[in-house]
Amino acid sequence: MRLSILLFDGFTALDVVGGYEVLANVPGIETEFVAENTGLVVADTRRLALQAYRSFAQTEHTTILYVPGGPGVEAGLQNPALLDTIRRLHATSTWTVGICNGVELLGAAGVITGLEVTTNWFARERVAAWGAKVTTERYQRDGKVVTGAGVSSSIDAGLYLAGLIGGESLAQTLQLGIEYYPRPPFGNGTPDTAPATAQAKVRAFESSAAQRLAQLSTPF
Repeated sequence: MRLSILLFDGFTALDVVGGYEVLANVPGIETEFVAENTGLVVADTRRLALQAYRSFAQTEHTTILYVPGGPGVEAGLQNPALLDTIRRLHATSTWTVGICNGVELLGAAGVITGLEVTTNWFARERVAAWGAKVTTERYQRDGKVVTGAGVSSSIDAGLYLAGLIGGESLAQTLQLGIEYYPRPPFGNGTPDTAPATAQAKVRAFESSAAQRLAQLSTPF
């Protein structure tokens, strides 16, 4: 089995790392980070980067296609190489995973039309515009497509997929291995029940995220 995690400039680290920590530990899996070009790909903070060891052109097929989100999605929607790679790898993948607003990239690639998916709460309308049926679930499966809501849901979606691949016992072991028993200090409410002030601040932050990304310098 091969897990291919696509990277693009301005990805959100936890979108990637949450699912990676789970799925990379599935027995027999080979994990690779793939980008348009090999080398460092910088996250949205501009203070962290991941190494892509394989380019889009070098990647012919995969078992699990994994697409994260982040402020860089906005530019990614205009990147034919990224969208063509998603479309091409999805055609023969066993599983395709979309996390957070990375599900927008799946939509732009034309692979979720008519499917039930979830996504980050602020991206629901944009994902629906690609013809998907958007739910408010933490993770969602429709056929071979598994989607996660916002950022940290990459862990939940990863554990769910690990269970589909290797069974419940494996998934439980992986959950224990990363000691994932969340107890956030401000409760387990959903985005829809979060305080209005918090929702407004996050929406304002998100609406200017791509612009801020372009202005941030990178030490790499």
